[in-house]
Amino acid sequence: MSDEFDLFQQEVAGIKPLKQDAVMSANAALNEAAKQARQQAAEQHRATAQDYLSLDQVKLLHPDDIVSFKKTGLQQGVFKKLRLGKYPIQATLDLHKFRLEQARNEIVNFIKQCQQLNIRSALIIPGKGHNSAPPALLKSYVSQWLPQIDAVLAIHSAQAMHGGSGAIYVLLKKNEQQKLDNRERHARRLA
Repeated sequence: MSDEFDLFQQEVAGIKPLKQDAVMSANAALNEAAKQARQQAAEQHRATAQDYLSLDQVKLLHPDDIVSFKKTGLQQGVFKKLRLGKYPIQATLDLHKFRLEQARNEIVNFIKQCQQLNIRSALIIPGKGHNSAPPALLKSYVSQWLPQIDAVLAIHSAQAMHGGSGAIYVLLKKNEQQKLDNRERHARRLA
């Protein structure tokens, strides 16, 4: 085995190790900064875009249609638990008797408050809209708006005990404090 090692030493005798290039780490920092700037610009564009929580057009639903949405990356088991109504409802927003613009503002404020209060699962009740003209108008808009909100991970029509297809379960992202607490808890567990 020492013969092989000696042969290896002879072959690599004139080779010098590469030094870490300082420009590489500066480029990495610039790339990260550029990535964050692009993300912020995309979020600002989404917030100001014409179709973001728009009142203009909506695909109309039937009053008894089931509403369902899940962001990519959300575990199927988490979505199933939401769909089955197994998360405790921590907050409720009833939109009966609200006009579209009022309902939109209420939803945005409600989601912001939920995030501030560390609420992860909520129930929004637009109603089925059997008596509205056209039918299910508010339900149609709410089911279109919720997936556009960044803090919303998933939505699904509620179980009968919580209002059935006239109510929507909403699963929200953790706020920054919850994420930090979670990281610390897992770091202690692994240490």
